[in-house]
Amino acid sequence: MSFLKRFGYYLAGLSIGLLFLAFFLRKKADETGVEFCYLPNCRVLKALRSNPLEVAERLRAVADTATVAYLLEEGDVEFDSSDPRAEPCGIFVVTGTYVEEQLQLTLERCDSLTRLTQYQRLTEE
Repeated sequence: MSFLKRFGYYLAGLSIGLLFLAFFLRKKADETGVEFCYLPNCRVLKALRSNPLEVAERLRAVADTATVAYLLEEGDVEFDSSDPRAEPCGIFVVTGTYVEEQLQLTLERCDSLTRLTQYQRLTEE
């Protein structure tokens, strides 16, 4: 059997295997709610969501919890502005757009909770 024929069989089997793998992993993720976060932005947002959220007293009237929850799902972590090794809690800055409004959140990630310390609108209304 020539090399090209063997290589063709190999690629056919590999592609079928990848299709099955993608199908079963997607189905498993949908059923169990498991996320596959490999990139730093996704991993930090998942870590921030894993603990209960505490909103600072001065922000309770200003911060909308639906907006904060959306930005913790779809926001972008500004790693240049963040300080993950701060003591006692790491500080993370998350930016994103919600209902045509650019927002910036500053969160502290402690061992047992995530604290929202700053909620800022970056665009003028």
